[in-house]
Amino acid sequence: MAWALALHLTLGTLLAWLLARRPFAGRAVLDALVTLPLVFPPIVLGYGLLLALGREGWLAAWLPAALRPHIVFSQTGLVIAAFVAGLPLMVKPAQAAFAGVAPRLREAAALLGHRPWAVFWRIDVPLARRGVAAGLVLALGRGLGEVGLSLMLGGNIAGRTETLSLAIYNHVMDGNLACANGLSLLLGAVALAAFFILRRWGAL
Repeated sequence: MAWALALHLTLGTLLAWLLARRPFAGRAVLDALVTLPLVFPPIVLGYGLLLALGREGWLAAWLPAALRPHIVFSQTGLVIAAFVAGLPLMVKPAQAAFAGVAPRLREAAALLGHRPWAVFWRIDVPLARRGVAAGLVLALGRGLGEVGLSLMLGGNIAGRTETLSLAIYNHVMDGNLACANGLSLLLGAVALAAFFILRRWGAL
C-alpha cells in the first residue's frame, strides 16, 4: 500500500490539479477514465487490465519477449490494482479542493513573479491540502478493501500476493473463522479510523 499511496500522492495530485486548473482537448475523456473505477465492475476492469498488462497483453506485445515486464501475479500488479481502485477517490476530493482555491491568490502570486510551479507549491497545494489528505485517506481505505482488481492482477497467491481482504476470504473458505474474524476487525478498525479522520477534517 505504501507504493500505491505514493502514486496517489504524486500522480493523483497532479491529475487533480490538471483537471481543476487546465482546460485541454480530451479533458472530459480523462475525467471519465479517472472516474471509471467508481462505477465499473472491479472484476471486469481487472480483466481488462490483465489483458493489457500481461506478458502477452496488447501494451507489452510490441516489446521483445526478454524486455516484457512481469506485472501480473506479482507485487507490482497489486500496487497497480490498489492505485487504479483508489484513484477516483484520491482525485475527486483533491480536484474540488484545487478548484476552490481563489483565482485572485494565484494571480497575485503570478504578478509577484512566481512561476507556475512555484504557484502550485506555495498557493495551490497548501490551500488544497485538506482535500488532498482526504483523498489519500479514501484511497487507502479503497485499496485495503479491494478484491476484484487485486484478484485479477495479483492472483491471490498465499504469502506473495495475498491482500488483507483476500486473506479474509481465504480463511473463510478454509473454515478458519478465528483468523477471518481477527482480520475483519482489523480492517473494520482501519475503516472507522478513516471515517473519523474525514469527519474531523470536515470532508464528510
